[in-house]
Amino acid sequence: MLIAADKFKGSLTAVQVAERVTAGLRRVVPELDVTAMPVADGGDGTVDAAVAAGFERRETRVAGPLGDEVTAAFAVRGDTAVVEMAEASGLQRLPKGVFAPLTSSTYGSGELLRAALDAGARTIVFGVGGSATTDGGAGMLSALGARFLDAEGEPVSPGGGGLTDLASADLTGLDPRLTTIDLILASDVDNPLTGPKGAPAVYGPQKGAAPDDVDALDAALGHFAKVLEEAIGAKAAEYAAAPGAGAAGGIGYGALLLGARFRPGIEVMLDVLGFPAALEGATLVITGEGSLDEQTLHGKAPAGVAAAARAEGKEVVAVCGRLALPPQSLGHAGIRRAYPLTAIEPDVVKCIAEAGPILERVAENIARDFLV
Repeated sequence: MLIAADKFKGSLTAVQVAERVTAGLRRVVPELDVTAMPVADGGDGTVDAAVAAGFERRETRVAGPLGDEVTAAFAVRGDTAVVEMAEASGLQRLPKGVFAPLTSSTYGSGELLRAALDAGARTIVFGVGGSATTDGGAGMLSALGARFLDAEGEPVSPGGGGLTDLASADLTGLDPRLTTIDLILASDVDNPLTGPKGAPAVYGPQKGAAPDDVDALDAALGHFAKVLEEAIGAKAAEYAAAPGAGAAGGIGYGALLLGARFRPGIEVMLDVLGFPAALEGATLVITGEGSLDEQTLHGKAPAGVAAAARAEGKEVVAVCGRLALPPQSLGHAGIRRAYPLTAIEPDVVKCIAEAGPILERVAENIARDFLV
């Protein structure tokens, strides 16, 4: 039995999901051999998943999205590091109810990458998602040695809004170690930097951007790419249009400028966590996340787990808080059956508040259906 589920956002971490499912299964089959492998798709929870798989947790002080200092974690095993941009620049780093769509910066994410380099990393998996920022990665690049100046030769203000005043860009001061490593941009979105499907239009409203803010940020990021094109040539424009450039408020663009390879986050994480080896001995795989919906089918963790398991002929079931996919869609994704908490407790508020105990009951049902 292999449990490879993501977090139930707002209720349970991926580690807690695995613990609760294990407890419920063993209530029905006490001697059941269970392998727990919490997973993530590059967004928040990615470092925790790596630590659960045996990576060492490291902590460092970096700038949060508003410039205040925060303690952020990354994970290291050998010469591989897992860096999660949300640890430094995520929405959870903003005060409750506060958004700063024009001024929040990814500077701390650059500091995290630098900390991974200082730790001796030769491969860095850079998981992006859950950002509070829409600055195209300008803050991150600044922390790594780039300079973005206004017409007076002064650094532009932090955040996407500040890029409106950008007059010149200089990337010659970037940390030279970046040219010697394998940097992997791990994301579950493939949006370009700007335009109708770009970072401001699609994700800006989630970060508190009003329609005028979205327009301003889209124009600012377009200007950012144009100034960079003047500085480093046509590849700056190519990267802006590339899949993944719009990830996490455009930090994907900044990562591509650093030479990163874009890969779907869940695919990268399954490789890093050792999923193929764990899958070999499993007869049943349990995956899941808080909400199984249309987004799940587009690069989220359960879809990635199910695809990898199905390729090896393994049966997959899913647990979730709420289920918004019909059986046919689940089947196409490689999921035999889904078990939502709401099937046991229809009250969504109770489901969120009591997710752990309810999930154990769900796991008991899975055990009865598939193991006895």
